[in-house]
Amino acid sequence: MKAPLRQNSDLYMKKNEIEVLFTKEQIQKRVEELARQIEDDYHGRDLVVVGVLKGAFIFMSDLVRSVKTPLACDFLRVSSYEHDKNTGVVRMEFDTTQPITGKDVLLVEDIVDSGRTLRHILKHMEAKEPRSVKVASLLYKETGAGIKKLVNYIGFETPDRYVIGYGLDSEGIYRSLPYIGAFK
Repeated sequence: MKAPLRQNSDLYMKKNEIEVLFTKEQIQKRVEELARQIEDDYHGRDLVVVGVLKGAFIFMSDLVRSVKTPLACDFLRVSSYEHDKNTGVVRMEFDTTQPITGKDVLLVEDIVDSGRTLRHILKHMEAKEPRSVKVASLLYKETGAGIKKLVNYIGFETPDRYVIGYGLDSEGIYRSLPYIGAFK
C-alpha cells in the first residue's frame, strides 16, 4: 500500500514512497484494546502515565483518552539519536514534574528495540520510589536483546526497519502521519 506525501518539503520529496505497516484503523483498534487492559490492571489505583517525548506523544494522547480510569499525566524526554542514527548514549533532556513516590507509573514509549533507552529510564524512575512501574510501547522491535519481558503492553511487533508516523519521525518530520510506515 502506497501513501501520499506532501510536496512542500525536500525530505518528503527525496523519500517519495512509504510502505504502510499499520493503518490508522489498526492503530485505533489496538489502542482501545490496550486501554481496556490498562483499565483492568489499574482500576482503583493511583496511576501516573509518563510519556517519553517526543515520539510517544500521539500514542499517549490517544491511550489516556481511551482509558476510563482516573489518571495523571506527565512527561520526560530522553535522546539517543542524532540524524536518525543511534549514538549509543542516552541523555536525559528533561524530567517529570510531578512526584511519583508511592504511585503506580505507566511509562509510555513509542518504540522499544535495543532496550538501552528503556533500561536507562526504568533505572531513573525506580530511584523515585514509585509503587510500581510498567511499560506500554506502541511498537516492539525484536533485536535479540532479550528485553521483551520489560514491556507489559505492546501495541504491535514491527519488522526490523526504520519506522515513521503516528509520532515517530525521521529528522523531525513525518510524526503527523496517521499511520505507521517505513520507507521503501
